[in-house]
Amino acid sequence: MEYTRLGSSGLKISRIALGTMGFGDGTVPFWSWALPWDQARPFFAQALDLGINFWDTANVYGGGSSEEIVGKALAETRRDDIVLATKVHQKVGDGPGGEGLSRKAIMEQIDLSLGRLGTDYVDLYQIHRFDPFTPVEETMEALHDVIKSGKARYIGASSMFAWQFAKMQYIAEVHGWTKFVSMQDQYNLVQRGEEQEMFPLLKDQGVGSLPWSPLAAGVVARPWGQNSTTRGKDNPQTDFDGRPLWVDSDKATIDAIEKIAKDRGVSMATIALAWVLKNPVVDAPIVGATKEHHLTDAVAALDTTLTTDEITALEEHYTLREPTYF
Repeated sequence: MEYTRLGSSGLKISRIALGTMGFGDGTVPFWSWALPWDQARPFFAQALDLGINFWDTANVYGGGSSEEIVGKALAETRRDDIVLATKVHQKVGDGPGGEGLSRKAIMEQIDLSLGRLGTDYVDLYQIHRFDPFTPVEETMEALHDVIKSGKARYIGASSMFAWQFAKMQYIAEVHGWTKFVSMQDQYNLVQRGEEQEMFPLLKDQGVGSLPWSPLAAGVVARPWGQNSTTRGKDNPQTDFDGRPLWVDSDKATIDAIEKIAKDRGVSMATIALAWVLKNPVVDAPIVGATKEHHLTDAVAALDTTLTTDEITALEEHYTLREPTYF
């Protein structure tokens, strides 16, 4: 395993993060496919064996049950050995709880998350999306107060426009509040929009990228057309707002991944993750595991250096598209 500092902070993390969105009790319809504790437990042990000390969850995953499962895994290891991240923003449960980034929501949800996780602090507390209905000053001051209370060590953000992220960082700097050290953004071989504005901003500001869906929900990890997922259905074609997730030219990109993987005798996932990891702004892609090979394929990417010709083949057919899921 390789380790790196998260952005320009002093926080040291493994270069592969264990994503836990796929773990839950199955009672929430959207996460009915998630693995319960008895099936999820081996992946935490495997992650530790591979040196993956960075675990990522969110209050909304499984309606809170993902955090509960992560909490059970934490209880079986030494807390200080794990870099623990969770998130706040999306609606949790049937009531208004957890929705948005108001002071009320943030203060309420950090305590609920800590209770489910069975710990008195998280290492990285992330806003899951931008909240256009709450003043940025209110959000950043509340996050600063969470830091000062000792309930979180660092703060991060997730998918939004670069101007929104820049505004939040600026407000924090002006007031002397805690700034974000990370951006958890969608980045993979068929969704590279972050390269236009967000990545240059992160590089300039010393903020690390933690790509979510680095395998495009598995689409780049299998031949074109084999798009069934662990959720028991085909991958959707659009996001929640009807924006396309895939375009016809993606086939040529995936065909290139397949050829390079075959020539090298490794999995397509390993090649696709090696490409994500080569970007100097990327600190640790978040890899969800529901099968044993998912984490081993990911770790193998750390030892895979792509040639210039391979990189050209992987990138030459890319078609720019709208950002999705925010």
